[in-house]
Amino acid sequence: MSGPIYLDYAATTPVDPKVAEAMTACLTMDGTFANPASRSHFYGWQAEEKVEMARRQVANLLHCDPREVVWTSGATESNNLALKGIFAAAASIETSSINTSPVNRVVRYSGHLITSVVEHKAVIDPAKWLESHGVEVTWLVPSAEGIVTAQQVSDALRDNTRLVSLMQVNNEVGSINPIAEIGQLCRENNVLLHVDAAQAAGKIEVNVEALQADLLSLSAHKFYGPKGVGALYVRRQIQKQLEPIIHGGGHERGMRSGTLPTHQLVGMGAAAELALAGLDDETQRIAGLRDRLWQGIADLPNVKRNGPVERVTPNHLNVCFAGVDGETLLLSLRELAVSSGSACTSASMEPSYVLRAMGLSDSDAHGSVRFSLGRYTSAEDVERAIEHIRKTVSQLQAA
Repeated sequence: MSGPIYLDYAATTPVDPKVAEAMTACLTMDGTFANPASRSHFYGWQAEEKVEMARRQVANLLHCDPREVVWTSGATESNNLALKGIFAAAASIETSSINTSPVNRVVRYSGHLITSVVEHKAVIDPAKWLESHGVEVTWLVPSAEGIVTAQQVSDALRDNTRLVSLMQVNNEVGSINPIAEIGQLCRENNVLLHVDAAQAAGKIEVNVEALQADLLSLSAHKFYGPKGVGALYVRRQIQKQLEPIIHGGGHERGMRSGTLPTHQLVGMGAAAELALAGLDDETQRIAGLRDRLWQGIADLPNVKRNGPVERVTPNHLNVCFAGVDGETLLLSLRELAVSSGSACTSASMEPSYVLRAMGLSDSDAHGSVRFSLGRYTSAEDVERAIEHIRKTVSQLQAA
């Protein structure tokens, strides 16, 4: 491809050509275009069959029952449904004794939520919303490597703890939380566990049984599927404990209403199948390229790696270029498409809240860049990137 080398796969991935082909076959009159809920004719049956095949493909990626996969518009909606839905199901409604109109009914949320200060905004913002509506929230602070431990969760548990919500992989530094250990702890204490796996699915194994997760969010565009579609895994035994936040027809076994976008779901299913088939080989290849990129720039003055070296996904590399202004650095790296952190906070001039929570100073956080590699990153791309980074950083440091 022409243009800068794309090293921002953690923000989004391009749709795989095989995925695009499968989606295209679900758009026009001569394809599978119908409403999957139209069960009175052949076209609707055909669409429903495609949707259920996609559900099985996503279930295979997660190692779960297809009936535990709930379609959503993406991980943001999945996170909102998981957090708000669990607490809404247990909420109480107080009605004014003077006027029983629904307008005068007040919903009272209660219980305790455990999450962390380095979660994606799609978890932090719903958690803050719940906090403003009566839920007690414990905000855990990660280690210097960006990891939240099971001991931290154990120490934060209370008698009224209803949900623990933690990401499997941090979106900025790629640190991997010990979710299986946390899941076992939650199961032993009869506390539900929600996992944001948007950065994990398709990059490392995501096995909901091994993780002992009750709810798990993912987004298709993070593993070479289309934007605007995702899923929430909801363990069958707890589905009645989840209140829907979107109403209008009772689709998805009552958990999420709305006409299903056949083409997007087919694309997500195809992307999931491709990700699962190539997981082992791609993990090794991309990890090798990531390590080569780091080796090529590690000896530059005042350069250090943010986050862990061992418990990290193969595609993430977050680097601090101390003493160099981050905005100037990003603008100077014209031959690379990279970011300073989450795409959802890229419009903000504030230093990364994730890096600051890990103990970095504001200046070091400002001077940090996230490089994220993927399926279409080549060895040649990495060598060109190394050369460009070395040249650019040396010029900025000499200025």
